[in-house]
Amino acid sequence: MGLDAELLLHPEGPIARRIPGYESRPQQTAMVRAVDSALSTRRPLLIEAGTGTGKSFGYLLPAVRRVLEHDERVVVVTHTIALQEQLHDKDVPLIRSVVPDEFSAVLVKGRNNYVSRRRMERTDQRVDRLLSDPKAQEEVGALSRWVGLTSDGTRTDLDFAPRGDVWDLVRSDSGNCMGRKCPRHDSCFYQLARRRMESGQLLICNHALFFSDLALRARGAGFLPAYDHVILDEAHAVEDVACEQFGTSLAEGSVRHLVRVLHDNRRGRAFLDTLELKDGRESARVSAIQAARQLATASEQFFDAWERWGKQAESNGRIRSPGVVPDTLTPAIGELKGRLNLLRDLCVQEADGYEIDAYEDRCEDLISQTKTLVEQTISGCVYWLEGMPRSGDAFRRLRLAATAVDAAPILREHLFGGKTGVVLTSATLTTGAGSFLHARTRMGCEDAETIELGSPFDHARQMKVLVDERMPEPSAPGYLSSLSRRIDELVQRTDGGAFVLCTNWRTLRECAGLLRRAFGDRGHPVLVQGEDGAPGRLLERFRADRRSVLFGVASFWQGVDVRGESLRNVIITRLPFDPPDKPLVQARHESIESQGGKPFFDDTVPRALIKFRQGVGRLIRSATDEGLVAILDPRVLTKSYGRRFLDALPEGVQVDTIDSASHR
Repeated sequence: MGLDAELLLHPEGPIARRIPGYESRPQQTAMVRAVDSALSTRRPLLIEAGTGTGKSFGYLLPAVRRVLEHDERVVVVTHTIALQEQLHDKDVPLIRSVVPDEFSAVLVKGRNNYVSRRRMERTDQRVDRLLSDPKAQEEVGALSRWVGLTSDGTRTDLDFAPRGDVWDLVRSDSGNCMGRKCPRHDSCFYQLARRRMESGQLLICNHALFFSDLALRARGAGFLPAYDHVILDEAHAVEDVACEQFGTSLAEGSVRHLVRVLHDNRRGRAFLDTLELKDGRESARVSAIQAARQLATASEQFFDAWERWGKQAESNGRIRSPGVVPDTLTPAIGELKGRLNLLRDLCVQEADGYEIDAYEDRCEDLISQTKTLVEQTISGCVYWLEGMPRSGDAFRRLRLAATAVDAAPILREHLFGGKTGVVLTSATLTTGAGSFLHARTRMGCEDAETIELGSPFDHARQMKVLVDERMPEPSAPGYLSSLSRRIDELVQRTDGGAFVLCTNWRTLRECAGLLRRAFGDRGHPVLVQGEDGAPGRLLERFRADRRSVLFGVASFWQGVDVRGESLRNVIITRLPFDPPDKPLVQARHESIESQGGKPFFDDTVPRALIKFRQGVGRLIRSATDEGLVAILDPRVLTKSYGRRFLDALPEGVQVDTIDSASHR
């Protein structure tokens, strides 16, 4: 039996009967038709679907049709965990209840998210020898109890966030996987999930996993099974994620962590200390421990050299040529890898040999990352040094990084270059007057079909926009005081229920610090990203108290859905331009200039417009939402490009200045 998506979405259809207050939306029906056509012809499609379109059903129904009628596999990719879980836990089950045939949908997660039953048991048995911290030992006990109860076996099923060093001891890992030799193979959480994925017809994963797999496929490997179509939701984030996944990085902390899990001088408890070796082979353990100590010293010296280089280099840490610091690290990693290899066959317990395999793999990864970053072996990347130098007793946190400058050639070859059907959708892909030029150019899909679907919401009635025409420049004396006073006035105007969206951490911390006590005294709980808990927990607390005020940066500009009375006020402190001295931004602009383009108008403004539209879009999430958007940046009125930001507001919305509105 065929799947008639339009019949399912009819005002009196089966979906309407299952959703209280359901309203049929012509934009959603148009999206179903467009996606259905794109998947049938396998011609790439970019589709901007405004908030309230019903985007998820708009692409899920055509995807399920391909699954049921053509026996094809579709991968649906989201940027945020929240949308991933909504699709898997809410939308897909509803579709299952109204379609005539069964289909399998699988939420795909990376291997490191799964606990290993065998490693959990091993860690539980050796916890006193592996960990000296009582709190870490307690976490191991809690994890062990959880493993006996969970049916999922992933971190998201936990009611606490385990420490990194603890999770590292128990997580599933390809390097130490015993395969069918493992006594827990038949009940292995990861292997069970892998089998579900291999037979799954509709796979749901996140951008990071998908583009990591795409990078592996470019090298002849891969994680996901073969698929016929891919639908990328929240596609405004695709370029940045793709660039990152086709690059690499090396954190000083990752080398430090490897040494510490193998041997810790201070604790005297770690993997090498717990190994049971065959008689008379203690010298091999001593040699491996010595190699781990030598790596710790080599790492310290290597990153000392980078810290010295950083003090003389460009202020943004950009590394413009290879070999500026000698690679003194890989010989020490190679020595440790060799010593571990000699231990491999001396282990009494076979499982310990597999653990050594994993540590050897980690050494190999570190060698590859170090060589790539020092020698700059990936063309088309920008390289830089970032992090915090040593301060007091705190560990230094340095990181070498490389990321692709231009995603277009990568995506053109590896995403759009095959026979896979590709659909990209978001509420924000255009940059004014319905133009998809920036999205097409930056994502390498110049020939893609495009369609723009507006929001069914009445933004002109639901939203008011106010602009501060007198806010001083951030460099001016008293800027933070002026900004804080204006935020205070606006919060009082709506009695809280406000998001304060900042463009940098400094502004966020200083404004929140200036206002926290006053807001608290007036009964406005203050929630600050990076200070008051994880983003998900902050949102829960924000929703629970309609008078609260949340200060956020990057992640709160997009992908956050707060409906109803809880959010009545979105305060945009500054237009969200990328910092021009950020290495990736700098390199992109140099590339655009070399091709005769104008970086500010070709790249900076379009990116800021997308992020601005995302920020404004936090306010109206349903047909009954109402509220205020305040733009505390006079450049929308005083600069020539400011008109583009005002034109990017939802159709029909009236813009007023704060001073004019106050005098009415």
